[in-house]
Amino acid sequence: VMDTVVLKRALNITRDRLKLIKANSRLKFKTESIIRLIREQLYRIATTGITGFDSPVLGQSLLECNYTYETLQTILNLYASNFKDPSILDEFNKSVASSKKALEHDFETFDRYHFIKNHIHPQLKLLVAIQKDWNVQFPFEMALSNNMTSLFSKETINLRYFTDHLYDTTQIAKKVAFGKALFNDKLLSKDRNISCASCHQQKLAFTDGKKTFDKNQTRNTPTLAYSPFQRGYFADSRAGSLEGQVISVVKNHNEFNMTMDSIISRVQNNEKYKNKLQELYEGKRPNLNIRHAIASYIRTLHAFNSKFDTNINDLENTLTQREINGFNLFTGKAQCATCHFAPIFNGTVPPNYKETEMELIGVPNKKDTINAQISTDLGRYYVFNTEERKHFFKTPTVRNIALTAPYMHNGVYNTLEEVVDFYNKGGGQGIGIDLPLQTLPTDPLELTKKEQEDLVLFLKTLTDKTAY
Repeated sequence: VMDTVVLKRALNITRDRLKLIKANSRLKFKTESIIRLIREQLYRIATTGITGFDSPVLGQSLLECNYTYETLQTILNLYASNFKDPSILDEFNKSVASSKKALEHDFETFDRYHFIKNHIHPQLKLLVAIQKDWNVQFPFEMALSNNMTSLFSKETINLRYFTDHLYDTTQIAKKVAFGKALFNDKLLSKDRNISCASCHQQKLAFTDGKKTFDKNQTRNTPTLAYSPFQRGYFADSRAGSLEGQVISVVKNHNEFNMTMDSIISRVQNNEKYKNKLQELYEGKRPNLNIRHAIASYIRTLHAFNSKFDTNINDLENTLTQREINGFNLFTGKAQCATCHFAPIFNGTVPPNYKETEMELIGVPNKKDTINAQISTDLGRYYVFNTEERKHFFKTPTVRNIALTAPYMHNGVYNTLEEVVDFYNKGGGQGIGIDLPLQTLPTDPLELTKKEQEDLVLFLKTLTDKTAY
């Protein structure tokens, strides 16, 4: 009897919920929400769909992308009456049909480069045309630009989304110049012997070319290029903003070895800097605003004008087939793009960019594949003493990677070929280190020698062409 009562109750609840769902199943989104939904899904297809990130176990990512295209098509056709120019909808439908046909392909040999160039980019342009046709007005902008037409452009991602309330654009050009001056001034260190630029040299994509800056440092100097597009700073993500990162550098006994009060005093005792603080910030909150000026300069250190960028944006046609093969390997068989997400090629997860991932890949302390030992640096563990986060480190960008050797948090590898070989073997586990929590797939990638060479050739195309 009790089972019958319970069953009837469950059936009644299910019936009522189904009625509720039916009553509210009609799409009632605002037009700008529909456009944003489609844009984010196109972006997701290109950055996490065709790479295998969204289907790592089943390996059905291309099929899943095909299904999502069908859904996008269905949604947009529900709004057919919104079109003043029906030919735009026809063009979108034709483009989707072409994309679905292209996705009927095996995963390893799928040409992701030309799919993005010949399918995703035109569809993003069509979406902008739809916005204009519908006269859509966006009340705000999320991570993706409301008018983006390419994945690989300075206009693709909304930088302000990463800075929240710290993003002050008033007199921003002057604040950037002020920040650049501070960045290059040794006045900020206790012994007046180093500046930010001592470790972060522009010619090396804001690294220093050393394993560690000096004998007192334990980690390799990371690039500052493209660093604004993150949710965590330092190799262990212990800082949440560029402004917060400055404090750690100031207080570090092996870096500036100062207090922020001492920094403020030195800056205000410099007549030129004092006047800048007054002019640009009305002399208010000098602690935050000195840091804001430096951070504002660092936020300009991205160009998106590498050989790869200009080619995929159809501004030139100079990529070799082997470089294109390298990109397809990076975003496919080699699984690089499941951690280094395009277009930034770092660990901040698209399309919402709310999290920068940390990984345990098993970096060794020496280039030893016979008796390999894990690096003694415990990484993220030091932040909260969480056992499960031992040896976890932030996934950095690989843009400008040809300029930023040596590699890994401890600078253990000197060449890109060595780095690719490490991943090809299956990371730390693959070279014999016992790492049950390794997040990197432990099976060898089985890349051929030519594939490894092509991968390196692609990475070298990510070097920006002009200085910042």
